[in-house]
Amino acid sequence: MSTADEILVLAEKFSLYFTIVIFVTGTIGNLLNFGVLTTSKRFRSNQCAFYLIIESIVDTCQLSIIFIIYILPFIYGFSPGNIFIVWCKLKNILPQVFRLLSTSMVCFAAFDQFLCTNPQCSMRRISSIQLARRLTLTAICIWTIHGIPYAIFYQIIPSNGCIITNTNLIHYYSYFYYPILHGLFPILTSCLFSLLAYRNVRHLVRRQVAVVRRRLDRQLTAMVFLRVIFFVLLLTPYTIYRIYSLNVLVSITDLGPYAVDQLIYSIMASLINLNYSMNFYIFFLSSSRYRRQVKLFYSKTCCRFFKLNCNTNQNEINPSD
Repeated sequence: MSTADEILVLAEKFSLYFTIVIFVTGTIGNLLNFGVLTTSKRFRSNQCAFYLIIESIVDTCQLSIIFIIYILPFIYGFSPGNIFIVWCKLKNILPQVFRLLSTSMVCFAAFDQFLCTNPQCSMRRISSIQLARRLTLTAICIWTIHGIPYAIFYQIIPSNGCIITNTNLIHYYSYFYYPILHGLFPILTSCLFSLLAYRNVRHLVRRQVAVVRRRLDRQLTAMVFLRVIFFVLLLTPYTIYRIYSLNVLVSITDLGPYAVDQLIYSIMASLINLNYSMNFYIFFLSSSRYRRQVKLFYSKTCCRFFKLNCNTNQNEINPSD
């Protein structure tokens, strides 16, 4: 086996094993995050927490799709997307819709914290749970419609597999979607609003705000701020790689550079996929209040589980007449 072949095998195995790890850890983390945010009274009716809840759901769906995409070729020894037209379309549409939804939730959460912590009362009034629901529904509709052209123009070509057959869509995908829509725009938007929210929250003590609300705003702003930092750190390398790959074309016949390019792509794609599995661990490690809420959720869940088992066992031992 040549060095290039070894690099290609390494890239394939790295992608597979890394995907399995982030699927397991990410799914557990997202489910815990969902449980904590939906059961806590402080979070339940908060619009920023609503965005984080939706993000947990979307990220779980995204991790599941990514896991299926990587595991099916390993199980069957071939890519089903190159044979079955329905899977060819779904495996390209669903990750894109979930990817854009997850990115939107990060930007919405940063924007909401900017509004909630704003010194101007008129700006704070804009933030509401109704607005959060409308923005989320709008994002779902827009990104679903955005995926329709991919459902039409992704086709199976015998010599190339599952590819886009429309040249204009390829240009859009190459020069706008990756560099701008899923790159610079969300990076700049989330950075701007999270920095403004962080600046606002430092001056909360000067405002007439209830202590409980002030603590919640500080906690959520810190959580969102750290989420945005990791979001930018993981998304930026992938965006740079996509821009680079547009300008430097590597031929598949030039096996050495092609193998290295595939390895780099595997690493960059793994970094971007890591974005969907980190929320819970970021919040848990950075916020002592969140850790207490996790412990409370865990204790309540365990107590409920043991009570249910005890009642079931008691009914089996002492059946009613």
